[in-house]
Amino acid sequence: MADRKISIIVPVYRTQEYLERCVDSLVNQTYRETEIVLVDDGSPDGCPAMCDGYGEQDGRIKVIHKENGGLVSAWQAGVRASTGEYLCFVDSDDWVERDMLEKMAAFLSEGEVDKKEVICCNFVINRPGSETKYFHGLKPGVYEGESLHGEIKENLLGHENRRISMSRCMKLFSRSLIEDNMKYSNPHITMGEDVSIVLPALLDCRRVVIMEGALFYHYLYNDVSMVHKYDAGMYEGIKTLYRTIKEIYKAKGRESGERQADKEYIYLLLLALKNEIRGGEKGYGSRVKKICGEKENREITASTPIPVVDKANRLLYFVLRHPWGWAIAGVRLAFKMYDRVRK
Repeated sequence: MADRKISIIVPVYRTQEYLERCVDSLVNQTYRETEIVLVDDGSPDGCPAMCDGYGEQDGRIKVIHKENGGLVSAWQAGVRASTGEYLCFVDSDDWVERDMLEKMAAFLSEGEVDKKEVICCNFVINRPGSETKYFHGLKPGVYEGESLHGEIKENLLGHENRRISMSRCMKLFSRSLIEDNMKYSNPHITMGEDVSIVLPALLDCRRVVIMEGALFYHYLYNDVSMVHKYDAGMYEGIKTLYRTIKEIYKAKGRESGERQADKEYIYLLLLALKNEIRGGEKGYGSRVKKICGEKENREITASTPIPVVDKANRLLYFVLRHPWGWAIAGVRLAFKMYDRVRK
């Protein structure tokens, strides 16, 4: 198979400490038919100058400077500036194995240029002093036709552990799958924003490959990052994401979409409760009761039972259905004790 050009889109914002490692892992890929698009999203640190330096050193690197608009606007700008037949996304504080693209490209279909396919590798979450391997819930293999419909498109959302990760990273997309679905990516989504592009892309695809092993992508888990602190806007972001998910399923004509969306929403509500109980301070109990007591949330929770295995999620699910003061306080105490043990 002739080499297909792969564009690697890298949104860059306040990651000067990690950017060199990220870019080095991309320019040293064994697969050479690449284009690297660094999108400086108005970063206030040394990242803009670093990006320009990389662009001067390697002709495959294209640098874009833009006003700060958030992650979605950054990767969208990168897509518009790219020229590859396939698209890959890497966050600027992460890094990848040097043979990642070569091994993923080996699974691309022969012949037809726009096969509308997605190749999925697996990933490692790197924490200080430790790493954890993560694999997609689906068994490795090639999914087309009935297996694609039944195993994937009918089961993308609404599971405690997703069949396929909804991250835009650690995947190789046919270009059209991203370009044709960018209209669904809502910059106002602050929780799970990748779902708004990965979900429609997977619903439109004709072929999905889940690689075996393939722990190529390294995700840096930064405990002091704002991503992992209390987010006062998380619940509103989740509601926006839920509406977007329903819109996508309706537009794609998936009959099971509403059921999947409702089940997914309940799991997302558990995250909202965890955010409040674990990280919220003054008034967290009232905010938890408000979330649980909203009419739509009560109706969806009552009509859509979900299986819950994770111990923390079991506690949160109990609170969602029974937002009693003693239950909220007890779960908060359990989380605080767990956090102390981890430290």
